[in-house]
Amino acid sequence: MDAIFELRNVSYSYTGKINALREINLEIGQGEQVSIMGANGSGKSTLLAIINCLVYLTSGEYHAFGNLVNEDTFDSMKDNDFRRFFRKKVGFVFQNSDIQLFSPTVFEEIAFGPLQLDMSREDVRSRVDEIISMMEIEKLRDRAPHTLSGGEKKKVCIASVLATNPDVLLLDEPTAGLDPRTQLWLIELLQELARAGKTVITATHDLDIIEQISSRAVVMGEDHSIKVDRPTVEVLNDLELLLEANLIHKHMHRHGAITHQHLHDHHETHKHIHKAN
Repeated sequence: MDAIFELRNVSYSYTGKINALREINLEIGQGEQVSIMGANGSGKSTLLAIINCLVYLTSGEYHAFGNLVNEDTFDSMKDNDFRRFFRKKVGFVFQNSDIQLFSPTVFEEIAFGPLQLDMSREDVRSRVDEIISMMEIEKLRDRAPHTLSGGEKKKVCIASVLATNPDVLLLDEPTAGLDPRTQLWLIELLQELARAGKTVITATHDLDIIEQISSRAVVMGEDHSIKVDRPTVEVLNDLELLLEANLIHKHMHRHGAITHQHLHDHHETHKHIHKAN
Protein backbone atom coordinates (compact mmCIF):
# COMPACT_ATOMS: atom_id res chain seq x y z
CA MET A 1 0.00 0.00 0.00
CA ASP A 2 1.46 3.37 -1.04
CA ALA A 3 1.71 5.92 1.76
CA ILE A 4 -0.36 9.10 1.40
CA PHE A 5 1.33 10.58 4.49
CA GLU A 6 4.94 9.93 5.38
CA LEU A 7 6.82 11.52 8.28
CA ARG A 8 10.56 10.96 8.56
CA ASN A 9 12.37 11.88 11.79
CA VAL A 10 9.87 14.68 12.41
CA SER A 11 10.31 16.83 15.50
CA TYR A 12 8.41 19.93 16.58
CA SER A 13 9.01 22.43 19.33
CA TYR A 14 7.06 25.51 20.37
CA THR A 15 9.16 28.71 20.20
CA GLY A 16 12.13 26.44 19.63
CA LYS A 17 12.22 25.48 23.31
CA ILE A 18 9.26 23.30 24.33
CA ASN A 19 9.34 19.86 22.69
CA ALA A 20 5.99 18.61 21.41
CA LEU A 21 7.17 15.83 19.05
CA ARG A 22 10.43 13.88 18.96
CA GLU A 23 11.77 11.89 15.98
CA ILE A 24 8.42 10.75 14.59
CA ASN A 25 8.53 8.13 11.82
CA LEU A 26 5.10 7.26 10.50
CA GLU A 27 3.45 6.13 7.26
CA ILE A 28 -0.30 6.03 6.64
CA GLY A 29 -1.83 4.48 3.53
CA GLN A 30 -5.02 5.24 1.64
CA GLY A 31 -8.09 3.70 3.27
CA GLU A 32 -6.49 2.97 6.64
CA GLN A 33 -8.24 3.58 9.96
CA VAL A 34 -5.65 4.68 12.49
CA SER A 35 -5.97 5.81 16.10
CA ILE A 36 -3.23 8.01 17.53
CA MET A 37 -3.34 7.27 21.24
CA GLY A 38 -1.69 9.12 24.07
CA ALA A 39 -2.23 10.89 27.35
CA ASN A 40 -2.92 14.62 27.39
CA GLY A 41 0.21 16.50 26.40
CA SER A 42 1.86 13.56 24.62
CA GLY A 43 1.79 15.33 21.24
CA LYS A 44 -1.01 13.55 19.41
CA SER A 45 -2.89 16.78 18.60
CA THR A 46 0.34 18.39 17.37
CA LEU A 47 0.96 15.37 15.16
CA LEU A 48 -2.50 15.77 13.61
CA ALA A 49 -1.86 19.49 13.11
CA ILE A 50 1.37 18.74 11.22
CA ILE A 51 -0.38 16.13 9.04
CA ASN A 52 -3.04 18.76 8.28
CA CYS A 53 -0.44 21.48 7.56
CA LEU A 54 -1.71 23.73 10.33
CA VAL A 55 1.80 23.90 11.79
CA TYR A 56 5.13 23.01 10.22
CA LEU A 57 7.75 20.67 11.58
CA THR A 58 10.91 21.99 13.24
CA SER A 59 13.09 19.25 11.75
CA GLY A 60 12.71 16.16 9.57
CA GLU A 61 10.62 15.69 6.44
CA TYR A 62 6.88 15.39 5.79
CA HIS A 63 5.49 14.09 2.49
CA ALA A 64 1.77 14.18 1.64
CA PHE A 65 0.39 12.61 -1.54
CA GLY A 66 3.97 12.31 -2.81
CA ASN A 67 4.81 15.99 -2.25
CA LEU A 68 7.34 17.42 0.18
CA VAL A 69 5.42 19.70 2.55
CA ASN A 70 6.91 22.62 4.42
CA GLU A 71 6.15 26.29 4.91
CA ASP A 72 7.87 27.29 1.69
CA THR A 73 6.12 24.73 -0.53
CA PHE A 74 2.67 25.02 1.07
CA ASP A 75 2.15 28.69 1.92
CA SER A 76 4.66 30.71 -0.08
CA MET A 77 2.58 31.17 -3.23
CA LYS A 78 -0.83 32.82 -3.35
CA ASP A 79 -2.10 30.54 -6.09
CA ASN A 80 -0.80 27.20 -4.85
CA ASP A 81 -2.31 24.27 -6.77
CA PHE A 82 -1.06 21.68 -4.28
CA ARG A 83 -2.53 23.56 -1.33
CA ARG A 84 -5.94 23.60 -3.04
CA PHE A 85 -5.58 19.90 -3.89
CA PHE A 86 -4.64 19.09 -0.28
CA ARG A 87 -7.52 21.05 1.27
CA LYS A 88 -9.96 19.27 -1.03
CA LYS A 89 -8.53 15.86 -0.13
CA VAL A 90 -8.21 16.30 3.65
CA GLY A 91 -10.85 17.34 6.20
CA PHE A 92 -10.08 18.25 9.82
CA VAL A 93 -12.47 18.12 12.79
CA PHE A 94 -11.21 20.17 15.74
CA GLN A 95 -11.56 19.04 19.33
CA ASN A 96 -13.25 22.32 20.26
CA SER A 97 -16.22 22.80 17.95
CA ASP A 98 -16.46 26.52 18.74
CA ILE A 99 -13.10 27.06 17.00
CA GLN A 100 -14.47 25.57 13.80
CA LEU A 101 -17.92 27.19 13.63
CA PHE A 102 -18.24 30.79 12.38
CA SER A 103 -21.21 31.14 9.98
CA PRO A 104 -24.60 32.70 10.87
CA THR A 105 -26.57 29.49 10.23
CA VAL A 106 -25.94 25.76 10.05
CA PHE A 107 -26.82 25.74 6.35
CA GLU A 108 -24.24 28.44 5.61
CA GLU A 109 -21.67 26.64 7.76
CA ILE A 110 -21.99 23.45 5.74
CA ALA A 111 -22.12 25.38 2.44
CA PHE A 112 -18.88 27.27 3.09
CA GLY A 113 -16.52 24.47 2.01
CA PRO A 114 -18.30 23.56 -1.24
CA LEU A 115 -18.45 27.25 -2.18
CA GLN A 116 -14.64 27.36 -2.07
CA LEU A 117 -14.57 24.56 -4.66
CA ASP A 118 -16.15 26.76 -7.32
CA MET A 119 -19.35 24.73 -7.35
CA SER A 120 -22.50 26.39 -8.68
CA ARG A 121 -25.01 27.68 -6.14
CA GLU A 122 -27.47 25.00 -7.25
CA ASP A 123 -24.92 22.23 -6.79
CA VAL A 124 -23.91 23.62 -3.40
CA ARG A 125 -27.51 23.67 -2.22
CA SER A 126 -27.99 20.09 -3.42
CA ARG A 127 -24.79 18.95 -1.68
CA VAL A 128 -25.73 20.67 1.60
CA ASP A 129 -29.27 19.25 1.55
CA GLU A 130 -27.80 15.76 1.01
CA ILE A 131 -25.36 16.12 3.92
CA ILE A 132 -28.00 17.56 6.25
CA SER A 133 -30.28 14.63 5.47
CA MET A 134 -27.49 12.07 5.91
CA MET A 135 -26.51 13.57 9.27
CA GLU A 136 -30.16 13.82 10.35
CA ILE A 137 -29.85 17.46 11.37
CA GLU A 138 -32.73 18.92 9.35
CA LYS A 139 -34.14 20.66 12.42
CA LEU A 140 -30.86 22.56 12.83
CA ARG A 141 -30.74 23.89 9.28
CA ASP A 142 -31.59 27.53 10.10
CA ARG A 143 -30.19 27.63 13.63
CA ALA A 144 -27.19 29.71 14.64
CA PRO A 145 -24.32 27.31 15.44
CA HIS A 146 -23.46 29.04 18.73
CA THR A 147 -26.93 28.19 20.08
CA LEU A 148 -26.51 24.43 19.63
CA SER A 149 -25.64 21.79 22.22
CA GLY A 150 -22.16 20.25 22.27
CA GLY A 151 -23.29 17.14 20.42
CA GLU A 152 -25.18 19.18 17.82
CA LYS A 153 -22.13 21.37 17.24
CA LYS A 154 -19.99 18.29 16.71
CA LYS A 155 -22.44 16.98 14.10
CA VAL A 156 -22.41 20.29 12.26
CA CYS A 157 -18.59 20.40 12.31
CA ILE A 158 -18.41 16.90 10.81
CA ALA A 159 -21.11 17.78 8.28
CA SER A 160 -19.17 20.86 7.17
CA VAL A 161 -16.09 18.69 6.59
CA LEU A 162 -17.96 15.92 4.77
CA ALA A 163 -19.61 18.49 2.49
CA THR A 164 -16.37 18.76 0.51
CA ASN A 165 -16.23 14.95 0.18
CA PRO A 166 -12.62 14.56 1.40
CA ASP A 167 -10.73 11.30 0.99
CA VAL A 168 -9.11 11.74 4.41
CA LEU A 169 -10.76 12.66 7.70
CA LEU A 170 -8.65 13.80 10.66
CA LEU A 171 -10.39 14.00 14.04
CA ASP A 172 -8.93 15.44 17.25
CA GLU A 173 -10.53 13.94 20.41
CA PRO A 174 -13.92 13.63 18.66
CA THR A 175 -15.77 12.11 21.64
CA ALA A 176 -14.81 14.88 24.08
CA GLY A 177 -17.99 16.16 25.76
CA LEU A 178 -20.35 13.86 23.84
CA ASP A 179 -23.26 12.07 25.50
CA PRO A 180 -23.45 8.27 25.01
CA ARG A 181 -26.04 8.45 22.22
CA THR A 182 -24.02 10.95 20.18
CA GLN A 183 -20.86 8.96 20.80
CA LEU A 184 -22.52 5.83 19.39
CA TRP A 185 -23.71 7.86 16.39
CA LEU A 186 -20.13 9.03 15.79
CA ILE A 187 -18.72 5.49 15.99
CA GLU A 188 -21.26 4.23 13.47
CA LEU A 189 -20.52 7.17 11.14
CA LEU A 190 -16.77 6.51 11.22
CA GLN A 191 -17.38 2.83 10.52
CA GLU A 192 -19.55 3.77 7.54
CA LEU A 193 -16.85 6.12 6.21
CA ALA A 194 -14.28 3.34 6.56
CA ARG A 195 -16.48 0.99 4.53
CA ALA A 196 -16.67 3.70 1.86
CA GLY A 197 -12.87 3.63 1.59
CA LYS A 198 -12.10 6.84 3.45
CA THR A 199 -8.86 7.24 5.41
CA VAL A 200 -9.77 8.05 9.02
CA ILE A 201 -7.12 9.20 11.51
CA THR A 202 -8.30 9.87 15.05
CA ALA A 203 -6.31 11.35 17.93
CA THR A 204 -7.80 10.14 21.21
CA HIS A 205 -7.19 8.76 24.68
CA ASP A 206 -10.69 7.26 24.82
CA LEU A 207 -10.04 3.51 24.97
CA ASP A 208 -13.77 2.77 24.72
CA ILE A 209 -13.92 3.62 21.01
CA ILE A 210 -10.51 2.71 19.62
CA GLU A 211 -11.19 -0.91 18.67
CA GLN A 212 -14.47 0.12 17.04
CA ILE A 213 -13.00 2.83 14.81
CA SER A 214 -9.48 1.64 13.95
CA SER A 215 -7.51 -1.44 13.01
CA ARG A 216 -4.15 0.18 13.79
CA ALA A 217 -3.03 2.07 16.88
CA VAL A 218 -0.07 4.42 17.23
CA VAL A 219 0.81 5.06 20.89
CA MET A 220 2.52 8.31 21.86
CA GLY A 221 4.60 8.35 25.01
CA GLU A 222 4.87 11.21 27.47
CA ASP A 223 8.32 11.91 26.01
CA HIS A 224 6.49 12.93 22.77
CA SER A 225 7.79 10.01 20.71
CA ILE A 226 6.00 6.99 19.20
CA LYS A 227 6.23 4.01 21.53
CA VAL A 228 4.51 1.40 19.36
CA ASP A 229 2.65 1.16 16.06
CA ARG A 230 0.69 -2.10 16.07
CA PRO A 231 -2.74 -3.60 15.40
CA THR A 232 -5.32 -2.08 17.73
CA VAL A 233 -6.23 -5.37 19.41
CA GLU A 234 -2.60 -6.02 20.34
CA VAL A 235 -2.21 -2.55 21.83
CA LEU A 236 -5.40 -2.78 23.90
CA ASN A 237 -4.27 -6.15 25.31
CA ASP A 238 -0.86 -4.80 26.35
CA LEU A 239 -1.66 -3.52 29.83
CA GLU A 240 1.96 -2.71 30.66
CA LEU A 241 2.17 -0.49 27.58
CA LEU A 242 -1.10 1.28 28.44
CA LEU A 243 0.12 1.90 31.98
CA GLU A 244 3.48 3.18 30.78
CA ALA A 245 1.79 5.55 28.32
CA ASN A 246 -0.49 6.83 31.13
CA LEU A 247 -3.59 5.69 29.24
CA ILE A 248 -4.80 3.65 32.22
CA HIS A 249 -4.10 3.70 35.93
CA LYS A 250 -4.54 1.01 38.54
CA HIS A 251 -5.82 0.70 42.07
CA MET A 252 -5.19 -2.30 44.26
CA HIS A 253 -7.89 -3.60 46.61
CA ARG A 254 -7.73 -6.62 48.92
CA HIS A 255 -10.78 -8.86 49.32
CA GLY A 256 -9.78 -11.58 51.80
CA ALA A 257 -7.23 -13.79 50.07
CA ILE A 258 -7.78 -12.10 46.70
CA THR A 259 -5.97 -9.03 45.49
CA HIS A 260 -8.35 -7.18 43.16
CA GLN A 261 -6.56 -4.96 40.65
CA HIS A 262 -8.64 -2.34 38.85
CA LEU A 263 -7.28 -0.87 35.64
CA HIS A 264 -9.01 2.33 34.58
CA ASP A 265 -8.65 4.42 31.47
CA HIS A 266 -9.24 8.16 31.58
CA HIS A 267 -12.95 7.57 30.90
CA GLU A 268 -13.21 5.06 33.78
CA THR A 269 -13.41 1.90 31.67
CA HIS A 270 -12.84 -0.95 34.16
CA LYS A 271 -10.65 -3.95 33.46
CA HIS A 272 -10.23 -6.52 36.26
CA ILE A 273 -7.45 -8.87 37.15
CA HIS A 274 -7.77 -11.25 40.13
CA LYS A 275 -4.67 -12.62 41.80
CA ALA A 276 -4.78 -15.25 44.51
CA ASN A 277 -2.32 -14.74 47.39
